Amino acid sequence: MKIALIGYGKMGKAIEELALNRNHEICGKFTSKGIDLDVLKTADVAIEFSRPESAEANIRICIENKIPVVIGTTGWMDKLDELSALAQEHQSALLYSSNFSLGVNLFFELNKKLAQLMNPFSDYKIEMTEIHHTEKLDSPSGTAISLAEDIIENLDRKDDWKLNEEQSPSDISIIAERTPEVPGTHIIKYESEIDIIQIEHLAKNRKGFALGAIIAAEFIRSKQGVFQMKDVLKF
Repeated sequence: MKIALIGYGKMGKAIEELALNRNHEICGKFTSKGIDLDVLKTADVAIEFSRPESAEANIRICIENKIPVVIGTTGWMDKLDELSALAQEHQSALLYSSNFSLGVNLFFELNKKLAQLMNPFSDYKIEMTEIHHTEKLDSPSGTAISLAEDIIENLDRKDDWKLNEEQSPSDISIIAERTPEVPGTHIIKYESEIDIIQIEHLAKNRKGFALGAIIAAEFIRSKQGVFQMKDVLKF
C-alpha cells in the first residue's frame, strides 16, 4: 500500500518506521510547505497528523482527489459534518479518531462502563486529568474531550465539561497539564469521602498511536464513507 504522510513531525516519523516494517511504501511526506498533488494522487491512502489550523484544508484536498484519509490531528471537529458531506459527495472516505491507540480505544469502552456503574452513586465527585508533551497545541486533548463526552452520555448528573475548574455541579473538570516528553496520560477519578475509584491510561511511547493509524489506513483503503476507530476494531 502506498501511503502519503501529511505532517512529518514525531508522529509522522513513527508512522513511517512502522509502515515500512509492515511492507508499505511511503510515497509522499508533506510538511507545512504544502501538498504536491501529483505525488498525493499516487497514494492509496493518506495519513494526516499535522496541526489543527491546517487539518481542514488538508482533509479537503484528500477528499476532492478521492484519496481516503486517516485523520489523527485534533481541533477541527467543528467541521466534521461539512467534511463528511464532502466525502459522500466525492465518493471518497475519511476515518477520524481522537486517538488511534488500541489501548486508548479499550480505555474508552472501560470509561463508558465505569460511568454506567457509577451513575446511581451521586456521592462520588468525578475529575479528569490529562498530561501531554509541551508541544501539544490543543487543550484539553481530543482524547480527554471524547472521554468526557462518553461520561456525560452515561452519567445523568453531568451535562458539560470545563477546562481546569467546574463552574457548576453538572460539569466535569478536565485538568490539562503539559510536561516535556510525555506521550500522553489520561486519568478518570471518582472520589467520595470514603474512597477513590480511578482508571488510568498511560502511553509509554508513540508506537501505539502510529500502529493504530496504519491499521486504520489498511482498513479504509478502497472504502467509501465516514468511519471511526471503533469501526476498525469492531467494538
